[in-house]
Amino acid sequence: MKTRFLITGAAGFIGYHLTKAILEKGDIVFGIDNINDYYDIQLKLARLKNLGINNVALDWHHKAFSDNYPDFKFIRMNLEDKDFLFKLCLEEKFDCIINLAAQAGVRYSIENPSAYVQSNLVGFSNILEAARLIKVRHLVYASSSSVYGLNKKIPFSTSDTVDFQKKQMS
Repeated sequence: MKTRFLITGAAGFIGYHLTKAILEKGDIVFGIDNINDYYDIQLKLARLKNLGINNVALDWHHKAFSDNYPDFKFIRMNLEDKDFLFKLCLEEKFDCIINLAAQAGVRYSIENPSAYVQSNLVGFSNILEAARLIKVRHLVYASSSSVYGLNKKIPFSTSDTVDFQKKQMS
């Protein structure tokens, strides 16, 4: 029996490669991405095209069916849209949810914290509630691509020590 996956952030680098690997293994994938312009939209659309999804993917809330993989569907949406997310999860009855969607960019988070609250907190909370609603067997969450621990130095650097997320007790 094929496993039914929901992969959020499916047009991103990791999401695309994971989607392709799962499809090639023979399972079913439903991809979600809001295709925001923080990174080049053309890169995201090229990845979707490689998965058999054409530019109809730009239409919000439109289920797109892959020309290359019969077990792949994609929809452009925001995870903050709780009602639509719940409806999708109830219709599709996923076995596993892999949440890779998030607003990226540490410096951008300082300039636009609201985008982070909506996507990374509200969106993730909605994923948790959707998983509970459909009693999903497995939920995988990938953290931010940028983790900076207790570093107080700004701007952050990729060479910063990130060994500790909270203060150690002596």
